[in-house]
Amino acid sequence: MTRFLKTHGTTFTIVLFTVSAVSGLFLFFHFGSAYFHSMHEWLSLVLILPVGVHLWRNWNGFSTYLKQGRLTIPLVIGLVGSLAFALPAMTSTSSGGNPVRAALSAIEQGTVAEVAPLFDLSAAELTARLEAKGYRLGAGGQSLADIANASGKQTGPALISDIAFAGD
Repeated sequence: MTRFLKTHGTTFTIVLFTVSAVSGLFLFFHFGSAYFHSMHEWLSLVLILPVGVHLWRNWNGFSTYLKQGRLTIPLVIGLVGSLAFALPAMTSTSSGGNPVRAALSAIEQGTVAEVAPLFDLSAAELTARLEAKGYRLGAGGQSLADIANASGKQTGPALISDIAFAGD
């Protein structure tokens, strides 16, 4: 096994880095996230093993970089770049998360009277729109999610679509 790792450590590092980089680009641009998310996370974790083997095999050269200070600038740049992303999240008073999901969740938890003005509708117009799409509205004060559940309809994007668009 040691011979196999010594022989293929660098090759695995290159291949897994390429997979991680390509899947990371797809995730960054929100293209095919469902396909790439798990692949990116798991194979990036697997990448740790061949990187470790690569460092072990090339320790003499790596230690030379350390002794000569050639790693100082890349390490500082990497640390500063990491902190630029991590520090705002670590010091934020909000719980974080996707703001679009938070907004849509707030809409679902609102009542017809609260949500209607967001879509430039009166409460009566939104009520008529939802009833036309098969929603059964009970007494006032129910959240839109409760109305959808009581009507056997889906919440989430389907509910928001039914609220936002008049056509069937």
